[in-house]
Amino acid sequence: MTFRFDTKKLITTIIMAIIGLAFLMPFFWMISASLKVEEEVLTFPIQWIPETWHAIENYKEVWTGSMPFFLLYWNSIKVTVLTTLTSVTISCLAAYGFAKINFKGSNVLFLVVLATYMIPPQTLLVTQFLLYRWIGLYDTHTGLILLNSFSVFGTFMLRQFYLGISNEIIESARMDGAGHFRIFTAIALPLVRPAIATYAILRFIWTWNDFQYPLIFLRTEALYTIQLGVQSFSDQHGSVYSLMMAASVSAILPLLIIFIIGQKNVIEGIQLGGVKG
Repeated sequence: MTFRFDTKKLITTIIMAIIGLAFLMPFFWMISASLKVEEEVLTFPIQWIPETWHAIENYKEVWTGSMPFFLLYWNSIKVTVLTTLTSVTISCLAAYGFAKINFKGSNVLFLVVLATYMIPPQTLLVTQFLLYRWIGLYDTHTGLILLNSFSVFGTFMLRQFYLGISNEIIESARMDGAGHFRIFTAIALPLVRPAIATYAILRFIWTWNDFQYPLIFLRTEALYTIQLGVQSFSDQHGSVYSLMMAASVSAILPLLIIFIIGQKNVIEGIQLGGVKG
């Protein structure tokens, strides 16, 4: 077996590694700053490894200080998990219906649904606000969950994967007496599992990071999500960068855990989409 040295590939790999490291440097600095005393945060050149470790004090101040981080975390987890489950369920059902159920006007209806994706969500805020005040969902987690539960992007994305399922499989199942619900749960869902996992992770990240909807549709501090909590914490401790970085690291920790757990499914979903495309 002969070894062939590919200079072009090596140079490309080195360049991509440098670019990737450049993108990760702010994240590394944030972690480093959260472990330091305040006097060392803005020193130049940057001391990546703290001379004086202050991690316990910084994170203790964040979690046991004036902001109820445990309550903020619980609110965000509740809203994000329920939103993700609801959105994935609705998108899966809608995508299967548009992809595998033939009914009159299905293509036109799908185009209408797809056209709504071109409407900036900011243009709907006033109408949504007035509607939620009228039906009693303003300043509730239920209203916040419903706002993000209907996703045109999720429906479109999953529909493309459902279209990749052979119609012969669907017809064979129908000839054996299976209805659409049975076909959907026993055949369609397992075949597009990586795509569903990919969308679920994206939906989780988008909802967890959402600042606009909680800011507008929540008024009671006990209902605040982590993003509103970090903003309030910034108003109180904005000049103390070590505490701000500790709060930021705490806010993004669930996202890192979710991505580490689901990265295999994300990669499979991307590969599946590439092969299908």
